Amino acid sequence: MNKIRIIIADDHAVLRSGLKALLHCYPEFEVIGEAGNGQEAVDLVCEKEPDILLLDLSMPDMSGVECIKEIRSRKLSCPILVLTMYDDEEFVKEVMCSGANGYVLKRSADTELMAAIKRISEGKKYLNESISETLIDTLLKATTQSNDSDDPYKMFSGREREVLRFLAQGHTNTEIAEKLFISPKTVDTYRSRIMKKLNVSKKSELVNYAIRHKMMGL
Repeated sequence: MNKIRIIIADDHAVLRSGLKALLHCYPEFEVIGEAGNGQEAVDLVCEKEPDILLLDLSMPDMSGVECIKEIRSRKLSCPILVLTMYDDEEFVKEVMCSGANGYVLKRSADTELMAAIKRISEGKKYLNESISETLIDTLLKATTQSNDSDDPYKMFSGREREVLRFLAQGHTNTEIAEKLFISPKTVDTYRSRIMKKLNVSKKSELVNYAIRHKMMGL
């Protein structure tokens, strides 16, 4: 059986020893090196080409994020599993965008670390369960807000929606004025207001919006 070769990078020797002892309980894992700072981690990855780099983020000389970026800048494909206490959502995004393959919180190491190592050794991504739920909630919230901000029933008044529909159908200001019993100048005011809300400058963009929101036949 080919073992998963691991380098542990953490500035706390006691924690490295604990992780090493934990990993040695599993015959499929082999710790082939330890690093106490980011530069040592980069050097060891270059030298030993491990299957996994188990990386803390708070280290002297070179932070974990800087370490990840340095490894990726050297075109090294070694999967990187971050093991940290930081659960800030924006920080997680920064770490993963920098090139990490997985993110596990230290408080969850006893229940998630082994599964995370196996998963990213297979070329997959891994996120701590609680972080995954947070990111999914944020994504859903952002999607909902985005949809709301683009909803014609939330963006426009009833009269603005009428004017937008007629404009998208190709009617002139005069024709719209006759249909709605208002002056052409008032139609032009509505038109300017609509285009400002949509941040567009061309009639074709109004048409595209109306088609996208199924307003053409209303």
